[in-house]
Amino acid sequence: MSIYALKPKFQNLLRPIVKRLYQKGITANQVTLFACAVSILIGLLLALFAGVSTLFWLLPIWLFVRMALNAMDGMLAREFGQQSALGGYLNEITDIAADAALYLPFAFIAPFGGVQIALFIWLAAMTEFCGVLGQVHGNGRRYDGPFGKSDRAFFIGALAVWYAIAGSFHSLFYILMWLACAALVYTCYKRVINGLKVV
Repeated sequence: MSIYALKPKFQNLLRPIVKRLYQKGITANQVTLFACAVSILIGLLLALFAGVSTLFWLLPIWLFVRMALNAMDGMLAREFGQQSALGGYLNEITDIAADAALYLPFAFIAPFGGVQIALFIWLAAMTEFCGVLGQVHGNGRRYDGPFGKSDRAFFIGALAVWYAIAGSFHSLFYILMWLACAALVYTCYKRVINGLKVV
C-alpha cells in the first residue's frame, strides 16, 4: 500500500484549479519547472541554515504544495492536450533533482551523516529509475510502494516537523534512516519484479 493510491481523489480536488491555470495560459511544463526551481531553492536554504530548526516548517508545507503541483502538471498535460516528449523528460528529471535538493539538508543534522543521506538520495533516484524502466519495457510506469515519491514526502515531512518542534533528533533516528534506505531497496525490487510481469 502506498500514499500514491490516494492520487485520484487528490486530483479531483485540484481539477477546478487546473482549469483556471489552463484558462490563464499556464502550461504543464511551466508548472513542472516552477516546482523544481522552488524545491532547489528551499533545499539550498535549509542546507545552508540547517542549524535553524524552525526554518524546517517550510519543508512539510512545500512538500504538500509540490505534491499538488506535480498532480496539476500531469492533469494539464493529459486533460488539455499538453503531453509531449519534452514534458515526459522534464517530469522525471525535475522530480529526481527536486527530491535530492529537499533531502540534502538532513545531511547537516545529527545524527544523520553525509554518507547516509547521500545513500538515501541515490536510492530514491533508483526507485524512480526502476519505475521508468517498466515503461521502457512495455509494462507501464511503475509506482509501487512501499516507499514511492509520495511516501518519501510524508517521511521527510514528518522528520522536518519533528526537527522544527524538538530542535534535534534522538540517536535512534539514525537507525530509522537506515530502515528507510532498506524500504527504498525493497521498493526498487518490487518495481523491477512487477515491471517484468507479463500483462
